[in-house]
Amino acid sequence: MNEDILAGLAPHGHLRAAINMSNFLLVSGEDKDGQPDGLSPDMAREIARRIGVRCELIPFAGPGLLADAAAGDIWDIGNIAIEPERAAVIEFSLPYIQIDANFLARKGSGLSRNEQVNRPDVETVLYGRSAYDLWLKENFTSARYQREASMAESIAAFEAGQGDVLACLKPKLLDMVAANPDFQILEPPFTAIRQAVGLNKGHAAALAFVNETVAELLAGGFVADSLKRHGVQDKLSLPG
Repeated sequence: MNEDILAGLAPHGHLRAAINMSNFLLVSGEDKDGQPDGLSPDMAREIARRIGVRCELIPFAGPGLLADAAAGDIWDIGNIAIEPERAAVIEFSLPYIQIDANFLARKGSGLSRNEQVNRPDVETVLYGRSAYDLWLKENFTSARYQREASMAESIAAFEAGQGDVLACLKPKLLDMVAANPDFQILEPPFTAIRQAVGLNKGHAAALAFVNETVAELLAGGFVADSLKRHGVQDKLSLPG
């Protein structure tokens, strides 16, 4: 294995992979050893296998905390969504999966289109520092936000009657609509969250290797097979 690749991906002799535990679609459970399981851990373990080192999964409660740890010699790769704000400190690979994000409104609210949300008299409840929060902060600049510390707390706040709309990942919103006919999803998605492998800046050879690996895993069916194995193939889509 190329020494520059190993220096970028396993400077301590093994691959330390940061995992965003709040993404229920990419971390869908635990394996027999109690370790995080899902597409995100599968990607990390496969990268480690290809460079011939052990993979250590490092869980983070949310993407903001994972991003905060960049350049802190805590992780070597971080599986996280691509966002311009994070790109200031993280190099991103090609995306290997994408997840739609939509608004959820209450029926009778008069809200039926995305552009209606981008107003100061409409309050959006959402998970603070999530990928879709970062996107909205850049693109829906007239909106008013109620940011919660987790996805679960944002959902609970909206279900308790707070805010005018909820911004969240579409698969979670589909579950909410199925449970409560008074909710409706605004279409189309306001953005698609592109999940990638993040690296600390300055490791060109490692990034090129990861990009090549991601392309091969997509083309060879590894990603699609992982989605099926974890039962989320109908909730995620491969990059177009």
